[in-house]
Amino acid sequence: MVFADEPTGALDIRSARDVLTLLRRLADQGQTIIMVTHDPVAASYSDEVLFLADGSLIDRLARPTAGDVANRMAVLVESAERDSTVWSR
Repeated sequence: MVFADEPTGALDIRSARDVLTLLRRLADQGQTIIMVTHDPVAASYSDEVLFLADGSLIDRLARPTAGDVANRMAVLVESAERDSTVWSR
């Protein structure tokens, strides 16, 4: 099992692509990869994306594109902001 915490966070685009391609290749060979990232492009290399908020699983996407991930993140952030506004009144 490989744990990767923001594996592309401080990399240039080319190096990030190389790392993600390597992780994808390992996954295709049967290696389990668990990656934490806020980067929709990095997340799009995965089989499934799990969205967590405050320690809870709140959503998931199978075989996502970077656009799918970015859109879902935007909706979840908007929802969280709306909910926090309601509670702060």
